[in-house]
Amino acid sequence: MKSFLFALQHLTRLPSPRVSFNEAACGRATIFFPVAGALLGAVMAALVWAAGPYLPLQLQASLLIFIMVVLTGGIHLDGFMDSIDGLFSGRPREKKLEIMRDSRVGAFGVIGVICLLLLKFNLLAGISNHLLIKLLIVVPALSRWNMSFAVVVFPYARPEGLGTIYKEYSGIKELIWATLLAAAIAGFVLGVYGVLLMVLGAAITYLLGIKITKELGGLTGDTYGFINELSEVMLLLAAYPLLKI
Repeated sequence: MKSFLFALQHLTRLPSPRVSFNEAACGRATIFFPVAGALLGAVMAALVWAAGPYLPLQLQASLLIFIMVVLTGGIHLDGFMDSIDGLFSGRPREKKLEIMRDSRVGAFGVIGVICLLLLKFNLLAGISNHLLIKLLIVVPALSRWNMSFAVVVFPYARPEGLGTIYKEYSGIKELIWATLLAAAIAGFVLGVYGVLLMVLGAAITYLLGIKITKELGGLTGDTYGFINELSEVMLLLAAYPLLKI
């Protein structure tokens, strides 16, 4: 239960009971990353179900993006911008890590997040509400599972940080549990298409992880957010050919 609560507290701003810090329970929270994502998605799916028939698609897409930022505290967008600044800086490894640690956002980060949000807006506005309700549950669950996958498969680039706790206490067993939970959510909501999206998400994460590890020597908390945000967009994009009905 503690690991589940840590997953909620680290990935969302959803209300949850506060628990005393336990390093092992925190490190194993990766098991429940897909569940935290599904809960975030369920809130947005409820909005579409309740208010979708009365809202223009463009306004609905804007509200969904706004709600996701509020419910996550923008933590993954922040990691996305920091990662863009560092990875596209063209500097040596140590300088890239230093740039990513800087709280200030550079030009690459601003340009990157504008492009990301434009893509999200148009993808969310272009999917029928019937399908969107399902995708809003599955895609956030799978993108958070991608982070669990990345934590276990790839090394951590820094000697300190929350990621070191995840890396120490999350192994194959935790990844298997996270995978089962993600597959259950995706399969229950979207059937075989959900499993196909999960396989695609794993492929995206693996390729991104290899590239980032070559650049930085491993992943960081920021790059976990980068993987989450980019895989959300890619999975929504993949829904067009896979699930067009």
